[in-house]
Amino acid sequence: MFDVDPWTLLTIVLLGGITVITRCFFFMSGKPWSLPNWAQRGLQYAPIAALAAVVVPEIVMTHGALIGTWKDARVFAAAAGMAWFFWRRGVLGTIVCGMAVYLPLRLALGW
Repeated sequence: MFDVDPWTLLTIVLLGGITVITRCFFFMSGKPWSLPNWAQRGLQYAPIAALAAVVVPEIVMTHGALIGTWKDARVFAAAAGMAWFFWRRGVLGTIVCGMAVYLPLRLALGW
């Protein structure tokens, strides 16, 4: 039915096995263990660092280069969303406010 290369099949099986082992590593140990304090403190910043790494390039870059004009709806939408968040501290309102600024600028003005 499928013409599968043996190397491809072996790669898929081995990568699946590695994934299962690394994800189950913490359950296979017989004794409980905890991370050092420095690692626990560092992991507190991981979500915001990951979010910044994904969102910031999307706002300030176009086709792999920095935006060259101030007429970009993403910049104004991000500024409005940040202003809302610092004012009200609500995630849903931040998204709604950012999109309320982004959509008219993008659709009506073509930014």
